[in-house]
Amino acid sequence: MSSLSSQIEEYLKKILSCNNVVRVQRSQLASKFSCVPSQINYVLNTRFTLEKGYIIDSQRGGNGYIQITKVDSDLSHKIIESLYNEIGGQIDQLTAFNIIERLAEEGIITSNEQKLLKAVVNRRNLGLKLPLRDMVRAKLLKGILRVLIKKEG
Repeated sequence: MSSLSSQIEEYLKKILSCNNVVRVQRSQLASKFSCVPSQINYVLNTRFTLEKGYIIDSQRGGNGYIQITKVDSDLSHKIIESLYNEIGGQIDQLTAFNIIERLAEEGIITSNEQKLLKAVVNRRNLGLKLPLRDMVRAKLLKGILRVLIKKEG
C-alpha cells in the first residue's frame, strides 16, 4: 500500500492530468485524506516543486486556497532556463536529482542520460566535503543545463 503522501500526490496529479491547474483548499484536502493540514504542506513542498515542474501559489485565510500549476512541457527551453536560474552557487544532491528527474519527465533527456547525470552529481562520486561538494555540484549541473539550452534553442 502506498504512503499517505503518495496517495495525496497521485490524487492531485490525476486532477492535473485533465487540467494543468488545480485549486484546492488545504483543510478540505486534509479532511478528504483524514490527515492534518501540515501533511498537505509536506506533500506540496516535496512533490510539487519547481524543479519537478510545478508552481505553487497559495492564499491564506478563510477563503484561502492552494493553486498548483503544471508547467507546460512545450516550454522546455524556458524550463531549462528557469532551473538554471534556480540553482545559484550551491545545490544539494536531492534538489539536483529532482532537477534531473524533471528533465527526464519532460523528455528533454533520456533515461540513460538521467542515470549518467545522477552519477555525475552523486555525493559518493564527487568525493568532496561540504560546502565545496554542493558548489561543485552546482557548477556541474549549470554546465549541463547550458549545453541543454543550446541544444533546445
